[in-house]
Amino acid sequence: MIHSYEPKLEPVDISELRPTQMTVGMREVGAKRAEWRKRMDIDGPEFIGRHMVPVIVGPKNRYYLIDHHHLVRALHDEGVNHVLTSEVCDISYLSKQEFWRFVDHRGWAYPFDAEGRRREFADIPRSISELADDPYRSLAGALRQTGGYAKDTLPFSEFQWADYLRNRVASKLVERDFDAALAKAMELARGETASHLPGWCGPADGARHSALS
Repeated sequence: MIHSYEPKLEPVDISELRPTQMTVGMREVGAKRAEWRKRMDIDGPEFIGRHMVPVIVGPKNRYYLIDHHHLVRALHDEGVNHVLTSEVCDISYLSKQEFWRFVDHRGWAYPFDAEGRRREFADIPRSISELADDPYRSLAGALRQTGGYAKDTLPFSEFQWADYLRNRVASKLVERDFDAALAKAMELARGETASHLPGWCGPADGARHSALS
């Protein structure tokens, strides 16, 4: 997702942020942790300042993170306690049921587990540290980084690619030989069966029109 909001400059404790999704790709989290370690002694405060995270204020005045879950998890695992936030809206006056219905309609929540199954909103973890690993989300992220598809503004586009790959790349291959899994994913990404996905970059000749065009 891409957002542009006015920053709320006071820091928020990461432990107080509530996720709006169930999983992250831990390989991608690991890459962001490595990036942070390179930056922390050079421009750590400036890096944090340039990466303010979007939140909404929900019931009981809790902060719900609606993007950058991987970055926040990486910072948390590196011992960073606070982040700066951009407050998108305050809907703390809504009931819990109304709140989740609202964020669902806005595309701000993704209640799907590491098997790609939709779950109840109550099953979403209550802290960043409890997010589960979805190896296919890591595969989808790596596929985009290597040019398999373009970054797209549609919410949770990487998860759509993850679910596509989940049904076509063996889990054992992802676990045991990630590079081989990525090569397989790249081959699939160029194919016609992926043409409906956001950011598809496959050849135009002979392919059906994308469902998103």
